[in-house]
Amino acid sequence: MAKKQQPEKESKQLIESFAEFAKTKNIDSTLMIKLLEDVFRAMIRKKYDDDDSNFDVIINTDGGELEMRQNLIAVADDTKDFDVHKQIKLVDARKIDKECEIGEDISLDIHLEDFGRRAILMARQTLIQRAKDVEKLSIYQKYKDREGEIVTVLVDQVVGKDAREIYCKDDDGHDLVLPRLHQIPRDKFRKGDNLRAVIEKVDFINGTPKILLSRTSPNFLKRLFETEIPEVMDGIIVVKNVVREPGERAKIAVETFDDRIDPVGACVGTKGSRIHGIVKELNSENIDVINYTENLELYISRALSPAKITSITVEDKNRVSVYMKPDQVSWAIGRSGYNIRLAGKLVGMEIDVFRDDQEELDEEEDVELTEFSDEIEQWVIEELHRVGLDTAKRVIEFGKDLLLKRTELEEEQIDEILELLKKEFE
Repeated sequence: MAKKQQPEKESKQLIESFAEFAKTKNIDSTLMIKLLEDVFRAMIRKKYDDDDSNFDVIINTDGGELEMRQNLIAVADDTKDFDVHKQIKLVDARKIDKECEIGEDISLDIHLEDFGRRAILMARQTLIQRAKDVEKLSIYQKYKDREGEIVTVLVDQVVGKDAREIYCKDDDGHDLVLPRLHQIPRDKFRKGDNLRAVIEKVDFINGTPKILLSRTSPNFLKRLFETEIPEVMDGIIVVKNVVREPGERAKIAVETFDDRIDPVGACVGTKGSRIHGIVKELNSENIDVINYTENLELYISRALSPAKITSITVEDKNRVSVYMKPDQVSWAIGRSGYNIRLAGKLVGMEIDVFRDDQEELDEEEDVELTEFSDEIEQWVIEELHRVGLDTAKRVIEFGKDLLLKRTELEEEQIDEILELLKKEFE
């Protein structure tokens, strides 16, 4: 048998340089060896008639060692149809092993330099490209398994004046993108900022992973509740449904099977302490937390809060008619129609609102807020208009607690306004 030769310097450098590069791409040693073997076997197939079945490739990445052997069968010198790639004539075999006989195996050492300089350079480039491809596939698989999860990433680049796209980096330097369509309208991020979003979708396009983030997805709000509310995280409270008008308003239905727990109160917290962080993360998006029930009429009534319903008629499985006092209609619809639109999405039905003719509001006795402009500052009137309050009676009926919760007014200001408006009707 041929005496084993020392590994060539060229192969040692190639293996060591690739091993170092592969480690920077977090490629484990088993896969690293597989990539090296695949490339060397490709070189063998190119040189030896597309067949590497009688070759051995042994790699030691730690020492940079490479052994390649061609296994040949000794045949008679006058053999017809002699296969130069798989057979060796006895006369040549005995130059390697003097005691070789016909039918015995002979192994020839193959050296990297035998393939030529150009082939070695190609092997180096192929190895680097294969490592990059493996890394990309690894990133895709990692994030594909995490679709729907919240991540915190670093803003790397903001493209366009209107932040058409925000490119981000994770802790390992991988790229993620937050398109404008998935940004909350009042979002303002700069390079270097931390950004929280949900992994909305992961694709593998032209061999490159594309990780799409979203801050407008209902799933983002759901995951925030799971992160910020311990009872939701532990599964004591279950989020049944989430609907949103990003940056404006959201409704989230929750329930629990523990009678000792008020799911709405647990999510909101004392004076909104628990939900405050979520509202801040969503740029002051108003969040209505609703106690889920399988009683459809009660569920619709809760979904349309703060409006109070007189009666409900279910027209069919997709449509329902809701009747209420005239002064409640504006509450049911909400500013820009957000409340009724979100309520419909939450319960999965089209909601039609009608005035209850039996309960008419004597609007002649009501007074427009603009009539109080000499006593109430203009910005205060505008703040009340912002939440759908345009008359004195509506402000009074809204009440102090809701005014504190839904406006930017201080408690002292609200007390003064309510006292002033109530005097108007005394």
